[in-house]
Amino acid sequence: MVVMTEIRERYDVVVVGGGPAGLGGALTLARARRSVLVVDAGEPRNAPAEGAHGVLGLEGIKPTELLRRGRAEVRGYGGEVVAGEVLDVTRDREGFVVANADGTTVRARAVLVASGLVDGLPQVPGLREHWGGDVVHCPYCHGWEVRERAIGVLGTGPMSLHQVKLFRQWTDDLVYFPDRQPVPEDEWIAARGIRVVPGEVAGVESDAEGRLSGVRMADGTFVPRQALAVATRMETRAGFLTGLGLTPVPHPSGMGTHIPAEPTGRTTVPGLWIAGNATDLSAQVGASAAAGVMAAAQLNMELVEADTDAAVAAHRAREVFSPASEARVSAAVVRGSEG
Repeated sequence: MVVMTEIRERYDVVVVGGGPAGLGGALTLARARRSVLVVDAGEPRNAPAEGAHGVLGLEGIKPTELLRRGRAEVRGYGGEVVAGEVLDVTRDREGFVVANADGTTVRARAVLVASGLVDGLPQVPGLREHWGGDVVHCPYCHGWEVRERAIGVLGTGPMSLHQVKLFRQWTDDLVYFPDRQPVPEDEWIAARGIRVVPGEVAGVESDAEGRLSGVRMADGTFVPRQALAVATRMETRAGFLTGLGLTPVPHPSGMGTHIPAEPTGRTTVPGLWIAGNATDLSAQVGASAAAGVMAAAQLNMELVEADTDAAVAAHRAREVFSPASEARVSAAVVRGSEG
């Protein structure tokens, strides 16, 4: 659970989102001795999952435990993490103004957006009840957990056949349900021993113990399955950036929407950086955390450059108005008058 903290009026960086990307970035910034505030809406994408996978050294850790440890590590270096929802981010001559749902505002020199995305599931009865368990999305995240089972892939869009190819790696018993998608006639489907069941899907059914038992077709046909893969519609959580002229755009993959950014996380708005699923829809936990670290390091360097420029300007101003410089100027004037 995120601890409530009385926040200050100004920080070096406000991080929007307390998932792996946001906490990875906040940890890096706090260790760089930056004042950091993380505003976390508490809606992690992988909350339904039993474990986070592919996280080196923490394989299978519960998502809630991973975030609990991350928040503790950020706080251990002086960073602040609060529960809240950011509604708007604007910019003026002094930096950024972050407005929260509770009516509070906070200023920041820079902002790191790590607000993630929302998975939109197709409206198939029974599907949501199994999401994160017997209904999965990413084979690298959960393929091992459903290995060698009778797996189905539900057609939802352009990435569904990509899922079919991938999940074949984890099972010999794979069925593709095109549903409302075109029925494929690709040779590789037959060559890999994949069965195609055309027609509309009416729902997903469960057994007496609540586990997924199969897929019911609109014509009444029942196809037993133990797991189902679904390519979701992934929508970035970034409505609060519209005041800066940043709006989500379609992702080139067709999987959903995102905020485009450079590989380092730099956006088209100076001082605003982004990391994780809000910009990279396919990033897993480890990749999102790494992206947060990368963006934070680049962001910090930008602040270092600004601090250096300000120090040089102040140094020059002191030189101009220091007693020693005034004496040199007076001496030059006297010499000039004697000449």
